[in-house]
Amino acid sequence: MASRLSEIAPRRRLREEEKVQAKRNDFQARRDCFQARRDCFQVRRDRSAQATSRRREISGEARLLPGKARLLRVGNFAKKKDAQPACTPSLSLTPNSNLQAKTSQAILQSIFFKPKFFPENPILKPSPILITASPPPSSYSEALNKPTMAGLVPPPPTAPDAPKEDERTDYFNLPCPIAYDEISREAYMSLKPELFEGLRIDFTKGLNQKFSLSHSVSMGPTEVPSQSPETIKIPTAQYEFGANFLDPKLMLVGRVLTDGRLTARLKGDLTDNLSLKANAQLTNEPHMSHGMASFDYKGRDFRSQFQLGNGALFGANYIQSVTRNLSLGGEVFWAGQHRKSGIGYAARYNTDNMVATGQVASTGVVAMSYVQKVNDKVSLASDFMYNYLSREATASFGYDYILRQCRLRGKIDSNGVAAAFLEERLNMGLNFILSAEIDHRRKDYKFGFGLTVGE
Repeated sequence: MASRLSEIAPRRRLREEEKVQAKRNDFQARRDCFQARRDCFQVRRDRSAQATSRRREISGEARLLPGKARLLRVGNFAKKKDAQPACTPSLSLTPNSNLQAKTSQAILQSIFFKPKFFPENPILKPSPILITASPPPSSYSEALNKPTMAGLVPPPPTAPDAPKEDERTDYFNLPCPIAYDEISREAYMSLKPELFEGLRIDFTKGLNQKFSLSHSVSMGPTEVPSQSPETIKIPTAQYEFGANFLDPKLMLVGRVLTDGRLTARLKGDLTDNLSLKANAQLTNEPHMSHGMASFDYKGRDFRSQFQLGNGALFGANYIQSVTRNLSLGGEVFWAGQHRKSGIGYAARYNTDNMVATGQVASTGVVAMSYVQKVNDKVSLASDFMYNYLSREATASFGYDYILRQCRLRGKIDSNGVAAAFLEERLNMGLNFILSAEIDHRRKDYKFGFGLTVGE
């Protein structure tokens, strides 16, 4: 990401420099245009002075000529004065002034044949000269005030529309935030896919609109905890049978495995704002069975949760919308069996294109995550976790790419572990799954593939 930002910054500076240079060139063209108009007015004054002196000379000669010759000379001058000047492009004159015709011709010559109006500029190049005839103005002053460089100099760049001011936050109409335990769900979906090793086949059969049965077969190695640095794996295989009941206000899910484990989940809406969640696991191993229940209350702009669990576990959390995009919350818990307690704080900031979260707890954990939505199909995610008690830190970066027929997710972390997870839809109700994870430091390599049949 740092290298990408380092490439974008010079390009952005170059674009800004080009914009500044274009504005400078436009200002120079405007200044040249103004100078040209001053030269035109100077030419007009000079030609007017010459015409005035010429008229005075003619008047003096007419006075000296006797009789008929004087009338003929004055008559020729009157005919020449009453002659209408030819219509000139982009500037029309009144047909009662020979002086005005000569002056307008001088102005057009000084404008259209002055080469200094076109400075060499690779960015702002002048458009081709197009001279079109326009209707005559009502007066000579209007003709002089009419812009004569409209076809030569490009129009000035229009200023961009000013950004609209953000609407004021209505603190009495804030949105309801997500649950406290799901505050980082976007990053969790991208960075923590359900990786597996070996073969897995899942089959789901719907009996009616609310009730369905599921079957799952998995075969592959399983890690065995050991004190040696090397990873020890043993081949295993298991079958899982499940039953699902789905209703708009009630969800029941149960699973039974061949090794004797039984898991169950329940979610039900007691009222429009109050819901109950419960999950339990029963095993043959001692002290490994557990259960937990929670009551969730959803307010207009807040959420609260109260948890109960075996081993005298109590917990509560609360999250409040501060603005339309910012939510703040906190949690407390007490584990009576282990005589431990803790407190934590969390913050979440989300817009249409990004989500940023931060969490800190008295147990020593500091976690941060950031998800950027590039477009409708691609999103990037990163997270950072630090334990200031054990002085350990982990960072990871991942992506989530959704295509028309597949979804690809992957990540790489600071420990050198790279993983990828692919779900491809082959047909209606048939999905193909690929999973891979590589840990070069521990020399642990995992690869799995599977099929999902049924919806």
